[in-house]
Amino acid sequence: MGGLFPFAYVSGNSDKVDDLRRRKEKSQSGGGQERILAQHAKGKMTARERIEQLLDSGSFMEVDALVEHRCRDFGMDRNVIPGDGVVCGHGTINGRLVYCFAQDFTVYGGSLGEMHGLKICKILDMALKTGAPVIGLNDSGGARIQEGVASLGSYAEIFFRNVRSSGVIPQISVIMGPCAGGAVYSPAITDFVVMVEDSSHMFITGPEVIKTVTNEEVGFEELGGAITHATKSGVTHFTAESDQTALDVVRDLVSLIPSNNLERAPVEETSDPFDRPCSALEELVPEDPSTPYDMTNAIEEVLDTGSFLEVQSEFAKNIVVGLGRLGGHSIGVVANQPLHLAGCLDIDASVKAARFVRFCDAFNIPLVTLVDVPGFLPGASQEWGGIIRHGAKLLYAFAEATVPKLTVITRKAYGGAYDVMSSKHIRGDYNIAWPTAELAVMGAKGAVQIIHRRRIRGAMNPQQERDRLVDDYEESFANPYKAAALGYIDDVISPSDTRSSLIKALGALLEKEEPRPERKHGNIPL
Repeated sequence: MGGLFPFAYVSGNSDKVDDLRRRKEKSQSGGGQERILAQHAKGKMTARERIEQLLDSGSFMEVDALVEHRCRDFGMDRNVIPGDGVVCGHGTINGRLVYCFAQDFTVYGGSLGEMHGLKICKILDMALKTGAPVIGLNDSGGARIQEGVASLGSYAEIFFRNVRSSGVIPQISVIMGPCAGGAVYSPAITDFVVMVEDSSHMFITGPEVIKTVTNEEVGFEELGGAITHATKSGVTHFTAESDQTALDVVRDLVSLIPSNNLERAPVEETSDPFDRPCSALEELVPEDPSTPYDMTNAIEEVLDTGSFLEVQSEFAKNIVVGLGRLGGHSIGVVANQPLHLAGCLDIDASVKAARFVRFCDAFNIPLVTLVDVPGFLPGASQEWGGIIRHGAKLLYAFAEATVPKLTVITRKAYGGAYDVMSSKHIRGDYNIAWPTAELAVMGAKGAVQIIHRRRIRGAMNPQQERDRLVDDYEESFANPYKAAALGYIDDVISPSDTRSSLIKALGALLEKEEPRPERKHGNIPL
């Protein structure tokens, strides 16, 4: 008699295990094979394939695989798929813990309903509790209309968590399909946005609504494609040719940043000698001060070989920002780019750099600033567009930052733009200049025209007198030595010594602490 009980026990459990297996298989199959094939036909991976490619092999642990929606209207009670259109969990990237979610377009078009949204909220909560980055893979048709305000409520819950986590854990959004309406605000709050070319779109209102309201005809790609947001709006930080390339960008990005605001980014061993002379920099700056040159050559020469990851490379090209390594340590780079608008600061460049500086400061990433700036871009459109307010954002960001700040002036550092670009006066820690540096209120010709207007006008040969005065001004001010005499820069160095000087200074500054007055938060001029 007693021998029958084990048999009955095993049999009963076997049925239950089979039931569990069927439920899990239904969850993992998403919207079914037909919709998976349709996803592949568009050149897109499925949600699960994306997570598999993003994370270290075998590291993913799923949560909430069996969650189901609670909607009983519009026939939704007859269409219930476990997982509710989003795959959530955690895993590792290069052995470091990350949390992630991937919207599944094969299930209800990836639309966000109440439970779908609450699954994402759980991931955001867990990431914040454990101090780990969170990565969102977005591919969604938007709010699930059948669930009405419940879906909107879940969106708002996500937004709140994005804001609460801002500056505490890194947040990365990858747009791998449509992202429209309210859905765009979560990526907009996160630290970095990656978009896949040709298959991803972001916009508040789509082409049809725009045509109805404004009679303006515009296509999906032109309105909100990856190239549009990379070049015109600055919404996206990186573009990628495919799903795989986008996920590779995320892995590279995660390797350069810390897991949270209490840690530093991982230090990597480098075979690039710390004292490597940067001989190529000796001839980088042209003799003619009006001749442009490529500042990215200086960045790549100074940083550890092959480590520079440029951010927003196609937007506001007059300034370059990005992450890289210096002596194995992660750093953020901000650099004027003389190839575009002579390296002037304008509205877009100021906002782009300010946002990046604040990210680096929030996550303990030292800043290296390369300066060649003739000033703020003049023009009525800039003034009317608020260059005063927007330029102040960059000033605020640099002044607010307490991470180690290293500044190299390669050529021009004129006017208020000199002050803004991490000058000693807004607490740059190590400020140096090349012999080609010019620190002044403005260029020699403009200064002479203002200072010596009457003398030039009364001269026998005005042009000859102007040229003589310009030469005198350049000899006196178009060099770094007046600033060095005043202690406004810490040293004048040979360009070839830039890498070794910065690595030594960084090593001395890694334990820097700079307490600030207690306050709830500052009021940056938004």
